[in-house]
Amino acid sequence: AGAVRAPLAGNAEPPARCVCYGLGRFGGCPAARYQLAFLLLLLEELRVPPGRCSLFDPAFSAREVAALRQLGLRLLPDNEEGKHGVEGSATLFYMVHCGKALYNNLLWRNWSVGALSKMVIIGNSFKGIEERLLSRILERDYSYIAKVLKGTEEVALPAHPRYLDTFNDTSVHWFPLPKLKELAPEVWDFVEEPTYRECDDLEIIRK
Repeated sequence: AGAVRAPLAGNAEPPARCVCYGLGRFGGCPAARYQLAFLLLLLEELRVPPGRCSLFDPAFSAREVAALRQLGLRLLPDNEEGKHGVEGSATLFYMVHCGKALYNNLLWRNWSVGALSKMVIIGNSFKGIEERLLSRILERDYSYIAKVLKGTEEVALPAHPRYLDTFNDTSVHWFPLPKLKELAPEVWDFVEEPTYRECDDLEIIRK
């Protein structure tokens, strides 16, 4: 948890709330349980009350929903497909091993200097996404990830031998105001909602 707090100290506004997507079936999956445990630890470390943390995963069972509520966490009522606005509050998005479209949708929904500067994303490394995808595919299917790369600071979570599969390729991302302001003005002009019509490996559960 300190590895998340350290890069944010002095660099980003401390999160006032948290949104968690794609946690998975923690009732039967040890990796998902570790991710839930880490989320609870982060909330404590960052002093975000559990009641200000909202979760959504269409895979949650009724028992898992009941367990999350007992922990004091909130459940989002609808599948937002990642399109959750920060609405002026500094927000931590906890999205470990989510699909690229989910990150892209989140960026689209908050596509302004003011909103992005209030976001911290814990999830798949954006640098890793850039390295693994052909640039034309990245720009065609995940254009908001492609456009924000130069405005992003990223620090990888430290590897731990016990949790290699749980948090591999996971980084903390934030978007400092000075870096966002350096992006070309035309970067902000195109705000079309992503559709993924040509994307054949869409890792997202649609509404």
